Amino acid sequence: MKNIIIAGLLSVILVTDVSAQKPGLKGLKLWYNDAARGFEEALPLGNGRLGVMVYGGVQKERLSLNEESLWSGGPVDAHMNPNAKNYLQPVREALFDENYKKADSLMHFMQGKYSASYAPLGNLMFDFKYPSGQVTGYKRELDIQRAMSKVSYQIGQTTYTRETFVSYPDQVVVMRLSAKGKDKLNFSCKLTSLLLNRSAVEQQSLTMNGYAPIYAAPNYLGNVPNPIVQDTLNAMRFNARLKILKLNGKSEFRGARLMISDASEVVILLSMATSYNGFDKNPGKEGKSEQQIALGHLQKIGAKGYDALQARHVSDFRKYFDRVDLNLGPAAVKDLSTKERLINFSKGAEDQDLIALYYQYSRYLLISSSRPGGIPANLQGIWNEEIRPPWSSNFTTNINAEMNYWGAEAGNLSEMHTPLFDFIGRLAKTGAITAKDFYNCAGWVCNHNTDIWAQTNPVGDFGKGDVSWANWPMGGAWLSTHLWEHYAFTGDKNFLRAKAYPLMKGATAFCLDFLVKDKKGNLITAPSTSPENYFRIPGTGYEGAAAYGGTADLAMIRELFVTYLKAAELLNLDAEMQKKVKEALDKLYPYQIGKAGNLQEWYYDWEDTDPRHRHLSHLFAVYPGYSITSSGSPKLADAVRRSLDIRTNEGTGWAITWRINLWARLQNGERSYDAIKKLLRYKGEGTPLSMGGGGTYANLFCAHPPFQIDGNFGGGAGISEMILQSHQGYIELLPAIPEQWKEGEVKGLCARGGFVVGIKWKNGKLVSATLSSKYGGTVKLKYGLKLITLKTLAGKQYTWNGIS
Repeated sequence: MKNIIIAGLLSVILVTDVSAQKPGLKGLKLWYNDAARGFEEALPLGNGRLGVMVYGGVQKERLSLNEESLWSGGPVDAHMNPNAKNYLQPVREALFDENYKKADSLMHFMQGKYSASYAPLGNLMFDFKYPSGQVTGYKRELDIQRAMSKVSYQIGQTTYTRETFVSYPDQVVVMRLSAKGKDKLNFSCKLTSLLLNRSAVEQQSLTMNGYAPIYAAPNYLGNVPNPIVQDTLNAMRFNARLKILKLNGKSEFRGARLMISDASEVVILLSMATSYNGFDKNPGKEGKSEQQIALGHLQKIGAKGYDALQARHVSDFRKYFDRVDLNLGPAAVKDLSTKERLINFSKGAEDQDLIALYYQYSRYLLISSSRPGGIPANLQGIWNEEIRPPWSSNFTTNINAEMNYWGAEAGNLSEMHTPLFDFIGRLAKTGAITAKDFYNCAGWVCNHNTDIWAQTNPVGDFGKGDVSWANWPMGGAWLSTHLWEHYAFTGDKNFLRAKAYPLMKGATAFCLDFLVKDKKGNLITAPSTSPENYFRIPGTGYEGAAAYGGTADLAMIRELFVTYLKAAELLNLDAEMQKKVKEALDKLYPYQIGKAGNLQEWYYDWEDTDPRHRHLSHLFAVYPGYSITSSGSPKLADAVRRSLDIRTNEGTGWAITWRINLWARLQNGERSYDAIKKLLRYKGEGTPLSMGGGGTYANLFCAHPPFQIDGNFGGGAGISEMILQSHQGYIELLPAIPEQWKEGEVKGLCARGGFVVGIKWKNGKLVSATLSSKYGGTVKLKYGLKLITLKTLAGKQYTWNGIS
């Protein structure tokens, strides 16, 4: 191989051809020495479409089951409140008269229905019979590199083992049960569900057919009349089918149970499907044949055996997972279970390998819950066991839906980002109606709650919702920034032209129309809220949420406008609209620094009713946006630091992860690490709902509490942001490494511009960095105070030691 030495400004660059590099991943497993007592201890498996939680019981085993498209409801009538727009001007007049209470009251007339709810499909339940004897050697584990669950234990002279995986290539759940030794397997299994269902035996298979409810009231409404409404004519249908692939033993069906006896090995397949036929099709009357889909997946298995199915599954999963390797140091105590390690870390023990495991777990969960062509990951990914799950397990766009994908691009999982882009395309269709009916604006809009039916209206059951969360029309603006980020990382100009640009243009058109002038001629939003937060007006003591010109709104619009202009200029499109956007961008109300030295959250320098509020929406410009940076706007960056000091690193699970990312962007690794420690506080199964004191459950699911998966994804994004950043026009190595990460190595992280980066450091200092260029081009590299410019060629790899 030919090596070329290029003298850089303060460095030496070694250039080589990029060869296929396989990260040296070590065993990446979650493991436990007892069965799960509840959902927060069970282990998740998924292929993007199908989700399974494995409990690992000895006498009784439970696999809880989900299918990503099984939701309540049906296509949304986007014209549900055509008179809403008539209240917009009265609301604005009240606001500019500083009559915030009146504006709040009027905004209730600008609401529509609640979103639909993600539904649990059911369970696969097992009852085992054993000879007398003690259970020894119990171990339950999840191999996140191979996406496989394993349960093993001994009773007497027999070792019992169960392996489970959910195959993407074959679209089925595969489970192998075996007994090696003196005794055999004897068990029964059945399919159950909380939904309307009927189980039967058909063609030597267990089957279960059922219906999602047409309506499931949000759980936060509490004990309300008729919380669940059935309509089997219009509701989503589902089908589950279980068959034996291999059996060394005996089997029979009794009622709706499968009975296995005297078996040394059993391999079973489980297929699931729904009648979902798109966001605009009635799933009952226009739905697909869920039975044919589920049966078809089983028929396609053909003569494939267990080993072949497993090999196809593992190969598919690892082609994504193995792209990144992260080493932050050895495990503190190698023979401790994951739960014990988490508890010890909560008490102050050092375990940097647990943090690395948490990072890779976030990537595991994204591959498992978000695959190309599917539905985006919801509030719980794809794992839910309740008919009325927390916050309907929907898509909450005032932070949570976006946070799910914060780490996708940097984590070298760009493909897993694509379900969100497809979803944005559907939102733009209903959102165009909402923009007209609710705001009399062009373009498209999305408010804070949406669902599989692409609902975009302000929720609240036509006036019952609190405006602090119900009336927030910035979801489209925020979501659209993901479109540009995908292009920024991948350089996919076809994607930018065909998909991203039209959607960004529509969101931009809405914001142009929605902006109004304040009394000084600045462009602002009115009405405006800062998601779920409240202000207190000095003097009057009035506390409210409805105002005008909130910092969060303007930061998101500023980010959207800047990226829209980049896209339009790159594609040489819409010169007239570019001009309008540039003019509006120049007139946006500028960021303000308050009397406490903080970045103001509100138009005026008001106090928050809760100074430590979980949401950090007004700091959007630092992360995930980047209109405020340490290098470009140091005074504003200092104001953000002060805001974070006031807010503290406490909060719900996902709120803590936002703080990790913000501190990383501000190059403060110690504060990011402090937030990581708070994120990894152990929370026991069944911890009650709280708006603070977030942490992590035994299965490493993020605890709001309750479980919300956004914290897992946000935490992973924060860890990578501490190691590598590329938002300021250069790639920065080790921008926020805490003292605890004295040495480490990462391979495979991605940077904007189409670069794949590896970094090795020791004693807190860079040892070497590798940069693989996908498309070529000029790039700036920064480490500490050193900044070099490098011209790269596509397919070449560059190595830098960071010193002259």
